[in-house]
Amino acid sequence: MASGNYMKVLSYLAVILVSFTATKALATNIKHNLQESTPLPRIIALSPHIVEMLFTIGAGQQIIATTDHTDYPAAATKIPKIGTSSRIQLERVIELQPDLIIAWESGNPSDELARIKQLGFKVIYSQPDTFEDVAKELRLFGQLTGHSEKAEEIADKFLVDLSNIKQQFANKSAIIGFYEVWSRPLTTIAEGSWPQQFLDICGINNPFAQARVGYPQINIEQVLQANVGVIIQPLAKKQTDENSYNWQKWPVVPAVKHQQMITIDADVIHRMTTRSLSALLDLCQQAEKSRQYYQQADS
Repeated sequence: MASGNYMKVLSYLAVILVSFTATKALATNIKHNLQESTPLPRIIALSPHIVEMLFTIGAGQQIIATTDHTDYPAAATKIPKIGTSSRIQLERVIELQPDLIIAWESGNPSDELARIKQLGFKVIYSQPDTFEDVAKELRLFGQLTGHSEKAEEIADKFLVDLSNIKQQFANKSAIIGFYEVWSRPLTTIAEGSWPQQFLDICGINNPFAQARVGYPQINIEQVLQANVGVIIQPLAKKQTDENSYNWQKWPVVPAVKHQQMITIDADVIHRMTTRSLSALLDLCQQAEKSRQYYQQADS
């Protein structure tokens, strides 16, 4: 090819490249401007875990109302309350005219939500039963609120962190643990409950995992027969050890005899959000200390 023609081809390609770059930049600017001009939805979030996840993805400022016990992050405490998890003030919903209501499927009253839907309000349900569900809902909330990019990033990191914790505590020797949800009546967990996955990952065998309900009530005689090596007591910030069962009355239980009692933050472990991984790591680390204690005692 003659040098003149070669230079013409290069010039032509350069023009195409510049044109493509300019077109792409224009499209990006148009998309950005459209996103800025589109009003973000005003949201009523009917559970503390929903509020926390919305704040996590950057949609906290869009929440116009929530329910009692919403306390994280600190900014969430300033959001107007329109009821509890079991009672929603319908008149306040009508007054606020939200673009979107995100409800807790198993925690909010189904009859009141049905009435709200009949009035024409858009209701989306949240029901994260596993860690993987938390990631899914982060992505869903991102799509609904206009924060998809950040939600995707946080969901991906959450799953990577989860995988790392699973690998760190995989193949550990099992230790029998009793998870005390409530002391009066004495209540624990089983398969299908949110906390059971924590025990599974940390290598803690739950003697009541096969109970018929997710949160079975039991008696002390059943615990005495289970040879429990650790007792896990989730406590909220406002609670003290006085809210827990008095295990010191039962030194026959190995966990009591050897003082292998694990206290964990109930506000974190029982809330289905990204913070749950910090509770998972805390539980696994404490269980590992108990495991090493028994291994040294047996050696």
